[in-house]
Formats: sequence, structure tokens, C-alpha cells
Amino acid sequence: MQKARVAAVLTWIYAAAFGIPAIPVSIYLLQNGFLPMFMDLFLMYAGPWDGLQSWAFVALLMVFLLVVLCASWAAWLSWKGRSSGLVLGLALLPVEAVFWLGFDLPFPWLFGVARGLLYALALISWRQHPEGRLAG
Repeated sequence: MQKARVAAVLTWIYAAAFGIPAIPVSIYLLQNGFLPMFMDLFLMYAGPWDGLQSWAFVALLMVFLLVVLCASWAAWLSWKGRSSGLVLGLALLPVEAVFWLGFDLPFPWLFGVARGLLYALALISWRQHPEGRLAG
């Protein structure tokens, strides 16, 4: 159970750091026509998709937010000891990776690798215990 819970916490940290900011970034983009800077260091969510029309870019940000919310729900299911959360968490990682590439997000890859390993280890542990309870 411990592996699933650590993966859940990592997922929620990732969602707070990269999913939730999609909302204010979208608003800023629609109001100003360009992406905001993060602490005057780099443009937020700038990557290969940056050249799209503002409305299309915002649509992608909202789909990304939806995927991150689904990953957060999977984390909650995993926290509660449900194997469906582990499977969903693993299944969403490749979808999330498409957005990490499109928005050129470097840090979610680190979270993604750790989450993937922890979810996989927790799923293996769950399958080894027929009573259906996740083990640490």
C-alpha cells in the first residue's frame, strides 16, 4: 500500500504544479495573446505547440488539465487501495507524456518515471495478494 500512496502523493504534487496552472495561463494567453513568463526565466508551457492559434492552444491546455484531473482521481483510487487506480494511473502516463512533449515540460518526466515504477510495483504486489489488499 505504501508504494501506491507515494505514487498518489507524487501525482497530486505534479497536478498542483503543472495541471492547475493551465487555468491562469489559458486566461493570460486569451487576454494578452502570448504566454506568461515564469519568474522572468522562461515562457510557461512553451514548446512545439506554442505556434498554434490561441484558442487551439487553450483547448490543448484544458485537455491536459482534464488528463491531469483523471490522473489525480486514479491517485485517489490507488490511495484507497483499489487496483483500478493503479491500472488507470499507468494507462494515463503515455497520454500525459504527449502533453509533456507538446508543452516542453521537463520536470513531469521525473514524476512520471517515479509514478510509473511505483504504480507498477504496487500492482505487482496487489496481484501477489489474492485478498485484494495492496501491500507496501
